[in-house]
Amino acid sequence: MSQEFSTNELTDKLLSGKLSRRQFSQMLGAAGVCLATIPVSTPTASAAAEDQATYFTWGGYDIPELFEPYIAKHGEPPNFAAFGGSEEGLTKIRAGFVIDVAHPCNQAIPRWMATGLFQPFDTSRLSNWGDLVPELVNLDGAVLDGKNYFAPMDWGQTSITYRHDLVDLKGQPESWGILWDEEYKGRIGVIATAADTWWCAAIFAGVDFVELSAPENFDKVAAVLREQRPLVRLYSDDMTTVEQALASGELVAAMTWNSSPVELKNQGVPVTWANPKEGALTWVCGAMMHKDAPNVDRAHDIVDSLLSPETGRFLINEYGYGHSNKVSFADITDERLNELGLSRNPNDILSAGKFQVPQTQEFETQMNQEFEEIKAGF
Repeated sequence: MSQEFSTNELTDKLLSGKLSRRQFSQMLGAAGVCLATIPVSTPTASAAAEDQATYFTWGGYDIPELFEPYIAKHGEPPNFAAFGGSEEGLTKIRAGFVIDVAHPCNQAIPRWMATGLFQPFDTSRLSNWGDLVPELVNLDGAVLDGKNYFAPMDWGQTSITYRHDLVDLKGQPESWGILWDEEYKGRIGVIATAADTWWCAAIFAGVDFVELSAPENFDKVAAVLREQRPLVRLYSDDMTTVEQALASGELVAAMTWNSSPVELKNQGVPVTWANPKEGALTWVCGAMMHKDAPNVDRAHDIVDSLLSPETGRFLINEYGYGHSNKVSFADITDERLNELGLSRNPNDILSAGKFQVPQTQEFETQMNQEFEEIKAGF
């Protein structure tokens, strides 16, 4: 079969919804084909913007598998727009990019709220709201004057996925120090945004998140990231790229989200999801609705789909993320949850790690600027 025929066939499957963008990218990568060389438009890209609501999200969440209820109601997925990090997303929204629903994480909620650019949900229009875990609904900044501005959806960890056939722990417990080990210079991967990496470096440096913004702690975290810089082979927000590098052995260890070890184990790659002695980074992400959402009705349908048990089961089984809907766990065995490192009770996982704490906009700006300089070698 020619490469042209193969890629055309994959594209047809992507456009028909039979293949997710994540699967599409992985199959192209395995064939040595660059996604950027293939002109692909998703079904939602060709739909009139007025016909469908727009979901502004992380790459990897812009897939039809998360929107089965929405598709059943409206015939196709919502429009998608992707960002590499929530700060990038907020910057675009503040600059005038109007969407219906966005996908920030817990530490960003107060800063997003402070912009005045979001409106509360009418929870009576969310059929799955009553099945959500209460502790996730009442996160810091999520409720104002009794109104819910944030709908929790996914939760999980940022930790280290490593090749246990290529990394020798020498009898020592797993540690963030793997990503600072000179022995693996040039074979380490790190997430390209400070929204994860700065916090993970703070854990390694022993900085308490409550005191993260203190000048001396800012300098301490920046110093360990500069120390790490010569060891890093790859900075990337694209987990598919990171996974391919781990599968090939180009990387032996990388900072990743829960989904990477699940995907790699499915491929038969000998990887381990680390439980660092210092603690993993833990987080909760969800949905917020723009105050000028062009389609409020379908915006609620986007959120209700994200909160549905169907979406939850997909996220748990395919990405290894927890979900906010308790019903999502009903058909998943304890054995499977143990395999994924999850629990039916989010607090079991979130309290065992280091949970992100909201910071000021000034700190976020300073942190992101400093991290960009560090990556550039300054």
